[in-house]
Formats: sequence, structure tokens, C-alpha cells
Amino acid sequence: MDSLLPVAIFNLGAPEAILIGIVALILFGPRLPSVMRSLGKGIVEFKKGIRDTEDEINREIDNAERPSEKRIDHTTDD
Repeated sequence: MDSLLPVAIFNLGAPEAILIGIVALILFGPRLPSVMRSLGKGIVEFKKGIRDTEDEINREIDNAERPSEKRIDHTTDD
């Protein structure tokens, strides 16, 4: 069921997916594998950027939630 999730997001059925595939074959022909590879690499890079951004936000939230440590000055005035 997980494999159908991306298609379900756009509310596409099997006939629509087949039609899109046929149109892609007509438009791109023999270049279709390289176009799909480039699209896949773009999606991977986008997800990587999103994950890095989420990690940075979570790190900042963690830093903000920690109480600030006060610096104790151990020097004495003689």
C-alpha cells in the first residue's frame, strides 16, 4: 500500500497514470531514462535539503530549551 501513496496524493487512478506514461514516452522517447534519472536525483537532493533544514531547526530548538549556563568567574581580587 505504501508504494501507491505518491499516486494517491494526486488522486490519480490507473488510467490516468497510464496516460501520463504514454505522454511521457511520446514527449521524451529514448531520453526518458535519463530524464527520470535526473528527476530522481533532484528529488533526492530536495529531500536531503529538507532533512538538513529539519535537523538544523531541531538543533536550534534543543539549544533554546536548555537553560543557559552562566559562566562562573573564579578569579579573585587581591
